[in-house]
Amino acid sequence: MEPLAGALKSAQRDGMFIDWDVPITMDDGLVLRADVYRPLNSDRLPVIASYGPYAKGLTFAAGYPRQWERLNARYPKDLEGSTGKYAAWELVDPEHWTAFGYACVRVDSRGAGRSPGQVDVWSKREAKDYYDCIEWIAAQDWSNGKVGLAGISYYAKNQWQVAELNPPHLAAICPWEGANDYYRDMSHHGGIHNAFLPDWYQRFTTIQNGLGSRGFKNPESGLWACGDTDLTDDELYANRCDLAKQLVEHPFDDDWHFAHSSQPEKIKVPTLSAANWGGLGNHQRGNLYAWASTSSDKKWLEIHNGTHWSGFYTEYGRSLQKRFFDYFLKGEGDWQDQPLVSLNIRQVDGTVTLRRENEWPLARTEWTRKYLNLDTNSIDASASIDSKSITYSAMGEGVTFFTTPLTEATEITGPVSAKVWVSSSTTDADLFLTLRAFGDDGNEILFEGANDPKTPMSQGWLRASHRALDVVQSKPWAPFHPHKVAEPIIPGQIYELDIEIWATCLVLPAGYRLALTVKGCDFDHGLEPVEMGGRIMKGSGPFRHEHPEDRPAAIFENQVTLYTGDQYPSSILLPIIPA
Repeated sequence: MEPLAGALKSAQRDGMFIDWDVPITMDDGLVLRADVYRPLNSDRLPVIASYGPYAKGLTFAAGYPRQWERLNARYPKDLEGSTGKYAAWELVDPEHWTAFGYACVRVDSRGAGRSPGQVDVWSKREAKDYYDCIEWIAAQDWSNGKVGLAGISYYAKNQWQVAELNPPHLAAICPWEGANDYYRDMSHHGGIHNAFLPDWYQRFTTIQNGLGSRGFKNPESGLWACGDTDLTDDELYANRCDLAKQLVEHPFDDDWHFAHSSQPEKIKVPTLSAANWGGLGNHQRGNLYAWASTSSDKKWLEIHNGTHWSGFYTEYGRSLQKRFFDYFLKGEGDWQDQPLVSLNIRQVDGTVTLRRENEWPLARTEWTRKYLNLDTNSIDASASIDSKSITYSAMGEGVTFFTTPLTEATEITGPVSAKVWVSSSTTDADLFLTLRAFGDDGNEILFEGANDPKTPMSQGWLRASHRALDVVQSKPWAPFHPHKVAEPIIPGQIYELDIEIWATCLVLPAGYRLALTVKGCDFDHGLEPVEMGGRIMKGSGPFRHEHPEDRPAAIFENQVTLYTGDQYPSSILLPIIPA
């Protein structure tokens, strides 16, 4: 095989022909850099592509050693067939995929890794770059003209964004655990500022173009992962947007958030959307909403459990992706037999049972409204005749309601919503709702989630001043708030709030109980916290809501009163699936 034109280095090794730093010129003249992996002795190939910020030359093992060690320890057989030397965070492993007969192309996004330019994550500029990269790939003499996109998180979210542009040679996308709505899925849960994005953005100090010799040197290519130029810290800062500042400047769902979201209704390409039940705060809702909204007549939904990254790399996830891409990029295989919806139904012991379905939410769902009762702090079939109230400190433990022990096994699968009546001692209030499960021994059932090893069944959030509903987009199980303006509340006055709780799935055995906690701060399971990647996990992962400008103590360290009873029938709507 011949080296590709413009490649900085090329080599034949580990069953592949690799070209490092192939130039791709954008419409404004900027040259991005890509690594191309091809199987040996092949002609025109289908291509799995990615475009993103994590520095294509930074290996999985070097950039994310804890996750890499854990992946290898837990799933050694699933990783057979690869040395792991070319594996990268949240992307397909080229050793596996070239063996499947695909070329793999990894592009460093504008301003990241070995690509120069200004960093503006998930921007329209990035989406246009991605479009141009797809069309460049399709035009190469080693490509069969069909490009598929695969990747986790960042590499999932920007799939939605570029797919809405409908590049002519984009053949299929597989966004795995990626957000879609920049405001509701990522930056402001229920209108409340989420700390995750500013924390995550700090990683650019280790992957931005211009770190040069201060960064990582890839041992296979011998190239500095973040370019050959050494820029000062001030120069690096000038080359990236100040995301933390931007998020504070845009507290509502405005044009800025719209420009960094996608419009999936414009997508026409075949789509396999993979979500995580435990992806609360980032890695679930977007996959469900975007899948439902896409205009493609060829779309499939899969929902799994477990860590954010493991399912993608294991035989389960890899074979699912391969069958999908084989069908749409090669015209091979049995994907036509794939159910439209595949659900891994969670059990209380952490195991799952794979089940075929035809739609989401499930058509046979028995939408069941249960009422909160302050007489006994219970969740009942009907509202109490007498009105009751309880006042709690927003920064305290709040109030928890329990069902009686279940008399039979009960499956809860689907989106959840709550309706509560509250008043506040101040002009606003933040509501944090946590759906929980407890065993017959009284211990809480927690799950290994996408980002936290001890995750509850589900969570929901709403700022009272963002209570306005979009009646057209809202459904009983999915209230939709425009988040366009703040409507302060009058202290002491009672308000009705409709709160979205992210989708969940669990089969509760007889004798177990369901619970709902209402409080004014992030959920904390009360167990020994876990340190992961420098973050302390207490049940809400890295998705904390504690920004002092967004939640000034004078307003949000308040006293909140919750009301129940016939006059104020606070309740929760549950998706019960008949046996």
